[in-house]
Parts: sequence; C-alpha cells; structure tokens
Amino acid sequence: MLMIHIKKYYEGVTNEDIQTERYNSLEISPVHIHKDKKAHKDALLTLGDEIVNHIHGHRIPVATYSSETASTKVAAEH
Repeated sequence: MLMIHIKKYYEGVTNEDIQTERYNSLEISPVHIHKDKKAHKDALLTLGDEIVNHIHGHRIPVATYSSETASTKVAAEH
C-alpha cells in the first residue's frame, strides 16, 4: 500500500501520471488478501520499477542537503 501512496503523492506533486501498465496487468492490489505472497511481491517490485523508471526518465532535479543551512530545530506532526 505504501508504494501506491508514493505513486499518488508523486502524481499530485508533479501533476504527471505514472504509467503502470505492467502493474495493472498483474490484476493484484494490496487489498487482495487471497493472493499468495509471491504474487504480492512481484506486484510490488513491478510497481516500484515503473515508478523509478518514470522518475529517472524525467530527470527531476535532486534536492541536496547542506549541514550549513540545516536547522537545529525539529518539527513534529500531531
């Protein structure tokens, strides 16, 4: 389910659709509890591969971390 959320978050932030034909063709989702573990593993790896390939294909700039600009404060969500 986490990979589905990652896909939806990415699509929401970038306004781009990630094509997941191979994942969709497997006809399995996280809620299909009757499917075996191998089928879920294959679906997860396929979805992850399609997400990564999409991101690599669009050459989005990578955010860099600098300790000089880092804040010493910690944010917490409630």
